[in-house]
Amino acid sequence: MQGDGLPAGPHFQNLPELFAALEGLQGDPLAAHGTRIVISRGDPAARLMLIGEAPGAEEDRLGQPFVGKSGQLLDQILRSVDLDPARDVFVTNAVYRRPPDNRKPTPEELAWYRPYLLEMVRLIDPRIILLVGGVAALALLTEKRGITQIRGQWFDWNGRRVMPIFHPAYLLRNPSRTPGSPKALTWLDIQEVRRAFDHLRVGDAADAT
Repeated sequence: MQGDGLPAGPHFQNLPELFAALEGLQGDPLAAHGTRIVISRGDPAARLMLIGEAPGAEEDRLGQPFVGKSGQLLDQILRSVDLDPARDVFVTNAVYRRPPDNRKPTPEELAWYRPYLLEMVRLIDPRIILLVGGVAALALLTEKRGITQIRGQWFDWNGRRVMPIFHPAYLLRNPSRTPGSPKALTWLDIQEVRRAFDHLRVGDAADAT
């Protein structure tokens, strides 16, 4: 998992070990702000992994990622193509504590948490990864182009298919559904993701026979 040139980071035998280490984090760059560690929701056995930006106020309160208005819209987007948020996906963030005033994580904060994110990807072992927003694309792909330039494109990252998509918070600020609008483009993107997901299932079924 360190094949992108990073030095070896923390290594754990399984997800419970990783989660315990995250719950016990001390000295991380957002610890001083008093927010809680927010790790994940969904199914760790899922083939589809979603990586967002950072917890917000509701996520900090409830201890799960994407449970506020953005998360509700994200779940609607997934369900629109018959992807079950509880069964078909595993959801986490690039940063595990809420930044002050819901600001974007800094590059230094992303870099600090990134080894834990990479280890989580290794242990989950997803086949498809959705990067929800430009911050997530920067965190995983070190992609500095804006989300409008890269959304809907497939990237090959360590043998995995990775697609950046608009963050639902951006869609909430841009509610138009006209052709070419962020919501319309997201509908095209999630349909493409569904096609890739179905292709995986067909391949798995063929391997099983």
